[in-house]
Amino acid sequence: MSSVPKSAISIEGGEIIIDAELLAFKLGVSAASLQAGMPKGIVSTVAETGIDEDAGRTRLTFRYRSRTWTVVVDTDGSLVESIAPAPKPLPAKTGRLSLSEFVRRGS
Repeated sequence: MSSVPKSAISIEGGEIIIDAELLAFKLGVSAASLQAGMPKGIVSTVAETGIDEDAGRTRLTFRYRSRTWTVVVDTDGSLVESIAPAPKPLPAKTGRLSLSEFVRRGS
């Protein structure tokens, strides 16, 4: 894990503000490609609030197509890069799975 400058990301009133140049660099794309992908849904963010021993921390996972970058905002506002959580495995079932079954199972 490596640290990221505190000024790169802020969370204000539930809104995540991130330096676009840094995010583009971390995702390996140009800032222009990143900005163009946002309205198309190519860029996504998942914010997870910590509980128990992680209370006060927020894990942010940014995705651009198949590229992912994850950073943890610590209780003091410091930023530490993290390994992205592993995706949930698909349900174990033989045969075919319909789209409605797939959606219903929350995958």
